[in-house]
Amino acid sequence: MRVTETIFIDERELTERYIQSPGPGGQHVNKAATSVQLRFNVQGSTSLPPDVKNRLKQIAGKRLTKDGVLIIAAHSFRSRERNRQEARQRLAHLIRLAAQVPKRRMKTRPPRGVKERRLQQKKHHSIKKRRRHPPLVSDD
Repeated sequence: MRVTETIFIDERELTERYIQSPGPGGQHVNKAATSVQLRFNVQGSTSLPPDVKNRLKQIAGKRLTKDGVLIIAAHSFRSRERNRQEARQRLAHLIRLAAQVPKRRMKTRPPRGVKERRLQQKKHHSIKKRRRHPPLVSDD
């Protein structure tokens, strides 16, 4: 399965399991196992570079098991083949996202005008709160 120009996943690394789709339905849903569970062992994969594996593990979230297996479930369509295609497309999309190297954040400083406006707002807010209290009277 070709994901990008440089990343190609061997079909033997993918495991598909067909189960009955969840939710309400009629005779078709009760009899046919059209829902697809696509499993991909991220940890043991030889197709992915280590940095892509690490980013994929972070992106996957709850879909990743403790063993490092990514599980993608697809049950949107009535047909098994369309669900199978959707699961593979979702896997490819996740891997494409993981293959993108995140841009490094450039350190910036807030402009002087922004600092001054913030301090002015704080001062104004402080004065407003002080005016809510009655003035202090001394007994001299």
